[in-house]
Amino acid sequence: MAKWRCTLCDYIYDPEEGDPDAGVEPGTAFEDLPDDWVCPDCGAGVEDFEPVD
Repeated sequence: MAKWRCTLCDYIYDPEEGDPDAGVEPGTAFEDLPDDWVCPDCGAGVEDFEPVD
């Protein structure tokens, strides 16, 4: 699964880690994040993320 980077603050969403503080289980692909999920560092929406090469 690919990692995704927030274009506003450079936070990296790693699907292997998920986002436990937001209730996102490890192993959750970026495409499967809840619609209301936001960057835990700056609050940006999923539209502000890009895949990391």
